[in-house]
Amino acid sequence: MRKKQASQSARVKHKRLSPDERRKDFIRKATEFFADEGFNGGTRELARRLGVTQPLLYRYFPSKEELIKEVYRTVYLEPLDSGWERRLTDRSRPIRERLQQFYSTYTDAIFTRTWLRIYLFSGLKGLDINRWYVSVVRDKILTRIVKECRFEAGLPAQGKPTASELEMAWVFHSGIFYYGIRKYIYESPVLEDKEKMIADALDVYLAGVTKVFAGVEKPVKSPAKSDRLDAAAGR
Repeated sequence: MRKKQASQSARVKHKRLSPDERRKDFIRKATEFFADEGFNGGTRELARRLGVTQPLLYRYFPSKEELIKEVYRTVYLEPLDSGWERRLTDRSRPIRERLQQFYSTYTDAIFTRTWLRIYLFSGLKGLDINRWYVSVVRDKILTRIVKECRFEAGLPAQGKPTASELEMAWVFHSGIFYYGIRKYIYESPVLEDKEKMIADALDVYLAGVTKVFAGVEKPVKSPAKSDRLDAAAGR
């Protein structure tokens, strides 16, 4: 009798959710489902896990692909706080300080079992999630980092990063990313001081960038107009 009453109470409570709240609840539970089962899990099993019927699930998400897109937006795009981009380009602070703060915040957001498992599952499944996210990292993060490193070295910062510059940035970024894979997916021993890991990775990357940029000829600034007039006058 108690179980029946508890079940009825749970259903009543569930029905009280607004459509927006229910949608968010579906996305949250679908995220957990995909993290556990991968993307081969069907909507029938997902609906059973959610405690609803398939037709109700389809009222909120017309297809499994639409639900996956919402999981991507919620899990991958929303944590990419636009404030991170502004902090990366705040040239009142040294580049190293900016990068340390950025990667500390960034890894706090992505270093979770759910985030990493969904990323790996989507890659194995060949879904667009990884391709979308890789393009976001390239355009919003790594391109910014390359341009800020150029500026720090006294080089033009507006041009498109070269393939070599982007590859160096990817190697640096991926090393930090793989730290999370080893710790939260493989459960392997890692350096527990995450901030020290980021600092060491930055030392290696910035030293490499400095060495590469040292061989690049810096642009010669044209003399000021007054200097040119003085020179023309023989002064």
